[in-house]
Amino acid sequence: MDNVLNVFRLAAVPPEAEAFRDEVKAFLRERMPDTPADVRSRTWMGFDAAFSRSLAERGWVGLTLPAAYGGAGMDAFRRFVLVEELLAAGAPVSAHWIADRQSGPLILKFGTEVQKQRYLPQICAAEAFFCIGMSEPNSGSDLASVRSRATRCEGGWRLNGSKIWTTNADHCDYMIALVRTSGAPEDRQKGLSQLIVDLTLPGVSVRPIVDLTGDAHFSEVIFDDVLLAPDALIGEEGSGWAQVNAELAFERSGPERIYSSVVLLDLWLRQLRSAGASAADVTLAGRFATHLATLRNMSIAVTAKLARGESPVVEAAVVKDLGTEFEQAIPALIEAAIASNPGAEIDAELYRTVAYLSQISPTFSLRGGTREILRGMIARGLGLR
Repeated sequence: MDNVLNVFRLAAVPPEAEAFRDEVKAFLRERMPDTPADVRSRTWMGFDAAFSRSLAERGWVGLTLPAAYGGAGMDAFRRFVLVEELLAAGAPVSAHWIADRQSGPLILKFGTEVQKQRYLPQICAAEAFFCIGMSEPNSGSDLASVRSRATRCEGGWRLNGSKIWTTNADHCDYMIALVRTSGAPEDRQKGLSQLIVDLTLPGVSVRPIVDLTGDAHFSEVIFDDVLLAPDALIGEEGSGWAQVNAELAFERSGPERIYSSVVLLDLWLRQLRSAGASAADVTLAGRFATHLATLRNMSIAVTAKLARGESPVVEAAVVKDLGTEFEQAIPALIEAAIASNPGAEIDAELYRTVAYLSQISPTFSLRGGTREILRGMIARGLGLR
C-alpha cells in the first residue's frame, strides 16, 4: 500500500513550466475574449478543428511527442500547464484531444516506425483526429467481453462488429479499436489486439447519438466486412489488453478529470462577489477550494510520475474517481445554493451554464471507466482483492 500512496506526496510544477503559463494565458485572452460561460462549459467536449489547428501552429498539439515526429518534445509538466489553462478558460479542445492525449503516445510507444512517421506528424499538425473504440453494445464497462473481431485475410484484416459511446466518431479520421483477433469472448483478456481503423473505409457506418442536452458527442460505429491494411495492427497481436491499460493511464491522469465544471464554479464565484454571498455560500466556496487544491496536487503528483517515464495506472484511477465526484458535485451543490434563495434574481448566463452541467455531469463518472471499474482497479492495486 505504501508504494501506491507515496506517489501522492506533494510535488510542484517546475518554474520553467510555470513560465509557460503566461504564454498560454495570453493566447487564450486573444482567442476567446467574449465566449459565454455556457459555451465554454463544453470545453473538452467542444469540437472546433480550426481552434485545434491554431494550437498546432504554436506546437501545442502533440506537445510531449518527439520533434522528429512533429511534436514539441516538451515534458509532462508543460502539458499539465497547457491543459489546465485550456480547461480553465473553457477552450474547445475536443477535436485534437484524444489524439494528443492518448492515441499519439500509444502509437509512439507501441507503433512501428512506419506508423509513427505516418500518423504522428498529422496528429501534431491537427490534420488527423482520432477516436477510441473500446465500449461495445450490451457490454457496459466490461471491455474484456469484446466481440468485434478482426481476422487475417488476403490483403490484411477483415473487421466485423460494433463500438458504442465513441466520442466524436462522426468528426474523426481514425479509430484505434480494441478487437478480438483470436479465441472467443469467454477468453476475456486473451486474444485482444488494437488496430487503426480508417473511418472513411467501405463498410464503416457512424451513427451519432443525441444526448439529453441536445448535443451529439457520442456515436455508434458499425464495421461490416471492413478490409484493413496489414499494418493496421498496433503493437503485438494479442497484447491489446496490456496496451489499453497503458493508454487509459494517459486518459485518467490529466487535469481534465478535475476541471470539467470549473467554468461554472468561476462564474458562480464572480456572481457572489458582485451580488453578495451568504454564510452558506462562503462555506460552500471554501469546500470547493479545499477539494480543488487537494485534487490538483494529486494530479501534479501523477504528472511527476509520468515525467519520470512511469505508468501510474492505479494512481490515475484514484485521481479520476475522486475528480469526477468533484466535477459532479459542483453543478449539484451550486444548483442547490441557487434554489435555497428562490426570491433572488438569477443571472441568465449562470442559469444556462448550471442547467447544461446538471444534465451532462452524470456522464463524468462514466467516461474513462465507471466508478465501479476504477474502484476495482484501486482495490487490486492496494492488494485488497
